[in-house]
Amino acid sequence: MPEPGSHAYEIQRNRLRSQLEDEGINDQHADEEANRRLRGDTPHPSPSMETERAGGPLGDNPEPGSPGNVLQLRSSAFNDNSVIAARHSKDGGNEPPELEWTPAPDGTRELVLLVEDPDAPTGTFLHWLVTGIDPAATMLGDSGIQHENGFGEQGYGGPRPPVGDDAHRYVFRLYALGEPFGAPNQADADGLRAWLDEHALATGTLTGLYER
Repeated sequence: MPEPGSHAYEIQRNRLRSQLEDEGINDQHADEEANRRLRGDTPHPSPSMETERAGGPLGDNPEPGSPGNVLQLRSSAFNDNSVIAARHSKDGGNEPPELEWTPAPDGTRELVLLVEDPDAPTGTFLHWLVTGIDPAATMLGDSGIQHENGFGEQGYGGPRPPVGDDAHRYVFRLYALGEPFGAPNQADADGLRAWLDEHALATGTLTGLYER
């Protein structure tokens, strides 16, 4: 088994986490189960386990610790696994939520933001893809290239689940890449996530909930 905290370990953990999510395990439990399976029942500490995987509103995590292989991704708009305000939904203003994160590790060439709905009835839906974010950035401003989302529009496309569905999960993932972004199919949310998981130096995840 690769050394916990190493790049090779993170690649295996991310692949296993994706498989567990596909099996219906929610994002937070998938992280925990992936680490348990890789490390056994008596895991040794590593930077990614000693650090919270997502903080609450900006300023609520004054002592985040060493980021290790985890980026602390936070928003002033919602806590992890809490409801996203209607103004950020597709029908309620489509206002992108503010995002902030801890500094990327040395060797980062660019940051990439991926937002997806794994609960969409037709398969994982792409809500936002921003590549080429300045590796020195710690918040999402004007840096980066906005790509087409699943609605066929450039940039952010807010939540719009079917009326009457249970709350969908909207997973915000930030990736630090040590090489230029090069996923072959930018319209395939699952393929994007798989490519980014494989090439990431560090990741941060924040999940919001929304229903109509």
